[in-house]
Amino acid sequence: MLDLDKIDVFYGEVQVLRQVSLSIKAGEVVSLLGSNGAGKTTTVNSISGVLPIAAGSIEFMGEDISQMAPHARVEKGLIQIPEGRRIFPTLSVKENLEMGSFLKRPKASRRQSMDRVMTLFPILRERTGQAGGTLSGGEQQMLAIARGLMSKPKLLILDEPSLGLAPLLVEEIFKVVQRIRSERVTILLVEQNVPQALAISDRAYVLEEGRVGLSGTGKELLQNPHIKKLYLGL
Repeated sequence: MLDLDKIDVFYGEVQVLRQVSLSIKAGEVVSLLGSNGAGKTTTVNSISGVLPIAAGSIEFMGEDISQMAPHARVEKGLIQIPEGRRIFPTLSVKENLEMGSFLKRPKASRRQSMDRVMTLFPILRERTGQAGGTLSGGEQQMLAIARGLMSKPKLLILDEPSLGLAPLLVEEIFKVVQRIRSERVTILLVEQNVPQALAISDRAYVLEEGRVGLSGTGKELLQNPHIKKLYLGL
């Protein structure tokens, strides 16, 4: 479904990604791991078109999208839920969700999508008229994910969905990710909660200083001595 082939990305004159390659098959959950500053968010922003690549290529469903505008990638079903939620705080929950189905393809099935996300996140049904900015942190994260699902994703990119949440809410978010996966949505998960991310991932890539340092199945990486030392404290 997605192939990155040796992409380089710069911020000004500073090179952040170096020859990064990864692939995701339809139906998989693939995690992108690494310490702060390793290049995780830069990678997903490049995939969604927010950042240009300087070299290499990005293919989505067999089509080269390296130079495609971000909104065109969204129309094709490549949806990113950014770090920090970034909901519209003054809009109601319902209005936030409607913004997720603004383009032609998702707009045609807005009512069905609304029912779907309300079933997935019952708390949002109780908050439909409430301003997004008045929700709790966990509810805002659920709203951000629900808004992404309103866009009818084929590939859903989740950038740090558990960031800043209490442990019980973190558990709930990971359960939600698994429920989304059960609906045949392919997922790229960027996450600092390494044990839980690997536990639900088919495969994972570990970025180290802008390069892919390790890759393997979730189970393999959970047992990798390097991962245990750096990310699991073992």
